[in-house]
Amino acid sequence: MYAILDIETTGGNYDEEGITEIAIYRYDGEQVTDQFSSLVNPQISIQPFVVKLTGINENMLKNAPKFYEVAKRIVQITEDCVLVAHNAAFDYRILQTEFRRLGFPFERKTLCTVNLSQVLLPEQPSFSLGKLVRNLGIPFADQHRAHGDAKVTLKLFELLLEKDTQKQIVKEHIQHLNPNKAPAQYLKIIDKLPSEMGVYYIHNKANEIIYIGKSNNIKKRVLSHLTGKQKKALAIQKEVTQVAYSLTGGELVTLLKEQNEIKINAPVYNRAMKFRIFPMGVRIDSSESYPKLIVEQIQKDQDYFCVYKNKNIVANANCSTIQLVLALKPLHDQFKIKRVIVSTYQSVSGAGNAHVNELEEQSKKVLDKQKVSSKNFTKQIAFNVIPHIDSFMEDRYTKEEWKMTVETKKILDTN
Repeated sequence: MYAILDIETTGGNYDEEGITEIAIYRYDGEQVTDQFSSLVNPQISIQPFVVKLTGINENMLKNAPKFYEVAKRIVQITEDCVLVAHNAAFDYRILQTEFRRLGFPFERKTLCTVNLSQVLLPEQPSFSLGKLVRNLGIPFADQHRAHGDAKVTLKLFELLLEKDTQKQIVKEHIQHLNPNKAPAQYLKIIDKLPSEMGVYYIHNKANEIIYIGKSNNIKKRVLSHLTGKQKKALAIQKEVTQVAYSLTGGELVTLLKEQNEIKINAPVYNRAMKFRIFPMGVRIDSSESYPKLIVEQIQKDQDYFCVYKNKNIVANANCSTIQLVLALKPLHDQFKIKRVIVSTYQSVSGAGNAHVNELEEQSKKVLDKQKVSSKNFTKQIAFNVIPHIDSFMEDRYTKEEWKMTVETKKILDTN
């Protein structure tokens, strides 16, 4: 017995997502014997890009049942079933996360139609659900909605069962996943890690650093390495003996520290980062009434008509950096600049309407010789210049200073 499943979520950080919609078809190999479909109130915000992708917004979910109200139905319809989904590890992890929040152990065997399609339909150019079913001539309505995706996954699964006449390949690909449960030998490692932002260092038994990563939740990220099924995760699992960490407290500092540590230590499983220079892609977004040309760091779910891998490209560079490097580049090429002293200035309007209004109010009070108070700025802004832009980091640089420094070095290809 199979339970063909699809889930839509809020998006967000790993293991912090919530379910917004779920659809399940109970299938005995010949016909659907039961089905369940429902919106779900996740009680947390939905990421804007998810709203755009699925069309599910928070207003639609106000009166929807919460997960605990549909949990019993999910248990019943999936009982004694193998869960079937396109990228089953994701849907199963989300389900386990929701049940774990309720204190309920939810375990089922799983079968992934991505993996199954790669074996039974190797000639297909793409195995993303939309492209795959369209190439197979399977009608697909309501894409990125749970009921639509689950229904088309069922049709795909029926086709795959027909291809696997002996059902031997299906049996071989059924897995007993438990993505939220760390094997016993890793529990001591996980228990010692903080749920805070920082850089982590995975060591082997020779005390060599084999992998360096960063996360805003170190414990969850390391857990994903120790329970993952990807090639790199499995390799790390074979060697890991301990995990050290360094708390950072800021996204920019974390990113810079990670890159620097990788450059210094050159861990064996960070080879991809050593040679990957964040490729940039150019694509056309036709989702609105007029097409938009978008240049961005490449994303797996987008199609680009041009990709650049130049290590000197910076996505969305700081406006001051852009002006600075236009002047510096020819000078640097000719004389190899070693040091530059830069002063940049930002107008009050660049900080937003609230700051402009505060400037106007303060100016009136200064001219009327009244007491001035500051709400949005750290100091009085009227007839004044505040000697920094953005907030200070732990090393006393501001974020604006760090951004200009890092981007300028990257574009000029210099240390």
